[in-house]
Amino acid sequence: MEQKTNIERMDEAAYTLRAISNGTRLCVISLLSNHEELNVSQLVEQLHCEQSLLSHHLTDMRAKGILNCRRDGKNCFYSLKNKQIVQIIACIKTCNCN
Repeated sequence: MEQKTNIERMDEAAYTLRAISNGTRLCVISLLSNHEELNVSQLVEQLHCEQSLLSHHLTDMRAKGILNCRRDGKNCFYSLKNKQIVQIIACIKTCNCN
């Protein structure tokens, strides 16, 4: 199996960073890093944002491989697909981004 080049690896990293480059999306990841899974109502309650806006973000993050979605009746439960994304959030939180 051929090893990925540095450019391919950096392109993948850039794709992931673009996929999470929004305050709401970063908050979703942060919340899910502290919970196994949350449904949309729980996320709306925690984030104090419109359900339609949050659903847009969740759908896009799922399509880009950031989140998993599990349906149970009318509820959709979201969880982190790749737990390594939490390291990115931890790094961002430790930055002095005034």
